[in-house]
Amino acid sequence: MKSKISRRGFFGAGLGAAAVSLAASRLAGADGPSPAPPARRSIRLGGPVSIRTDDPAEIARFHRRIGYRAAYCPNLDLKDADRIRAYASAFEQEGVVLAEVGRWVNLMDADPAKRKANLERVTDGLALAESIGALCCVDIAGSRHPTIWYGPHPGNVSPEFFDAAVENARKIIDAVRPRRAKFAYEMMGWAIPDSVDSYLELIRAVDRQAFAVHLDPCNLINSPNRFFGQTALLNDCFDRLGRWIVSCHAKDLAWEVEMNVHFREVRPGTGEFDYGTYLRRLAELPQQPPLMLEHLPNPQEYDQARQHILDLGRAAGLSFD
Repeated sequence: MKSKISRRGFFGAGLGAAAVSLAASRLAGADGPSPAPPARRSIRLGGPVSIRTDDPAEIARFHRRIGYRAAYCPNLDLKDADRIRAYASAFEQEGVVLAEVGRWVNLMDADPAKRKANLERVTDGLALAESIGALCCVDIAGSRHPTIWYGPHPGNVSPEFFDAAVENARKIIDAVRPRRAKFAYEMMGWAIPDSVDSYLELIRAVDRQAFAVHLDPCNLINSPNRFFGQTALLNDCFDRLGRWIVSCHAKDLAWEVEMNVHFREVRPGTGEFDYGTYLRRLAELPQQPPLMLEHLPNPQEYDQARQHILDLGRAAGLSFD
């Protein structure tokens, strides 16, 4: 499911603004305090970058230069404390949030040795997120498919799968005991969590403060009803899961018309996903979860996707600064 590509203005105050401010202060003195300005609705956009350097400061500056305020966490060795500190400091200095540590492995692998190794890898990912200051470590809950690590299988939506997903999340969180980073499962169309209801059930069952929601609504659109009802689906996600959302993915969907249902991931702006609702609801969340582009084949496609989201958001009065 995951691609092999690494995931990971200024406001001038002119004389006119000063005059408005002075007039407001005079009115406040005469008639009481003026009403507070509306909250600034802002989005932290991020995505993979293509830059030929391993200097954390240059990489962080490059993110800001192209309009990103969020980044995928680089693939660092948990034991390399100096490198981790260098990246954390560089990105913090530029105001770029490290959104997520991706650990894309099958926590439900049928091979016990592989399953144990995968659990350790994800646990190390959460430890890295905690150490470097990333918001979360994310993986899918896994798959019972015998050969494809993310593949569809009837066991992926079974009570036994749910119980195993709860146990794995608890083991990962309890091994690290993070104070700031969260652990989350990415939503999937054919594996738990595959709905708002199943994610809420997981939150209650895992029962850990460090368990959070990773929002990828395109992954939830797995039927004509959800495709045509995506606005209601998005609103339901934000209404019921909003307080737990820690990071989000950005992509688009096209319906390839043939004799069966076939949704295809495409570049944002070239499909039919309801970005108007997505951006508006995301900007309303006080914790400002990052919105991370993914699954595009080359830097040019990422440039086009980034510009589309920036243009669409700014036209709606949203800020990305």
